[in-house]
Amino acid sequence: MHQSNTKLEPQISVNISRRGLRFGSTNHVTMMLAVLSAMLLAATPSALAQSETVLYSFGSQAGDGTNPGCCLILDKQSTLYGTTNYGGAYGFGTVYKLPPTGAETVLYSFGVADIVPSPAGLISDQRGNFYGTTVGGGANDEGTVFKMTSNGTVTVLHNFGSQPGDGTLPGWGLVLDKQNNLYGTTNYGGAYGSGTVYRLTPTGDETVLYSFGVQAGDATVPSGRLTFDKRGNLYGATATGGAYGYGTVFRLTRSGDETVLYSFGGQAGDFNPGLDLVLDKQGNLYGTTGNGGAYNSGAVYRLTPTGIQTVLHSFGQSGDGIFPICCLILDKQGNLFGTTYDSRSAQGHGTVFKLTPAGDETVLHIFGIQPGDGIYPIWSLVLDKQGNIYGTTSQGGANGYGTLFRGTP
Repeated sequence: MHQSNTKLEPQISVNISRRGLRFGSTNHVTMMLAVLSAMLLAATPSALAQSETVLYSFGSQAGDGTNPGCCLILDKQSTLYGTTNYGGAYGFGTVYKLPPTGAETVLYSFGVADIVPSPAGLISDQRGNFYGTTVGGGANDEGTVFKMTSNGTVTVLHNFGSQPGDGTLPGWGLVLDKQNNLYGTTNYGGAYGSGTVYRLTPTGDETVLYSFGVQAGDATVPSGRLTFDKRGNLYGATATGGAYGYGTVFRLTRSGDETVLYSFGGQAGDFNPGLDLVLDKQGNLYGTTGNGGAYNSGAVYRLTPTGIQTVLHSFGQSGDGIFPICCLILDKQGNLFGTTYDSRSAQGHGTVFKLTPAGDETVLHIFGIQPGDGIYPIWSLVLDKQGNIYGTTSQGGANGYGTLFRGTP
């Protein structure tokens, strides 16, 4: 059973148990966010607008994808690649490309066997191949890592749950090292049932580098994509665990030694970390919290290499965004860009924001004020060499199924 054209509701459920998840059923993005503990409160609409162009409205043709997922890829020819969470030939989502001039093309439609792409989207190698994960599906119905060529041919590299201690349900994305090994996380499985960090060779041989939950106060249920530093250490966030139970930021060496750098929940308004982290040249990490901050509407924080945290911005004042679910990007000047799921303005539904290294915020765009605009941006952005911003919205647009947009800050 599936529904090919699903409009996501602007409220995010946060109380679904592990066994209650039904991947491939409607609203799986909501379910994945639920797995990551109570990252969000119920989001209530509010917002305005600026120099934004809707490049594409999803659901515009038969077999098109709907409700786009995370993490666009921008190649050297300025072609954009991404995934959708629904739609396609079988209703389970798509991989698509959108050239700078021309029509959108569906490269691959996910089906019953591979279920749906994970919300984290794709990464690419230097040869133009794409890699991603699926939520559920595969030989054991516990998810897969797949490789897709530029012409849309898909190969499953790994089926999760194939051996004792393997991770299950790879909810978030991958990173690639110089030897083309893939690294990622699973939400569950491993030696203690609280998720894993794994490495996968180009030929699909998997090694579990770390199993979360080994001791009291350890990180549990990893959320978001991993980040490499220059020494090959991996950094990531978890939705739960740590000293207070509200999530962590952790570091993992190449040999699999883990350190919890920061435990959320040790002070008022400090809980529920968001997804991917970004790393600056000084080794500082930046991330978001879906809740918390001074107004309980989310925050952007900086974490030093030694684990000292500073809140750079608390969302939730009048006209500001609220609930930054996903991920930040960093430009060469050290400015941070991101999205919030909703906003405090009277009409709009989400924002794109810019934050200076000193924490001064500018709202670049408020979604939903103009007819045909996208609403409720969930996922991260990508910058081109000219400083244009590209991203997606989960809903809205001409057909109500989300948009791909460009902004000029």
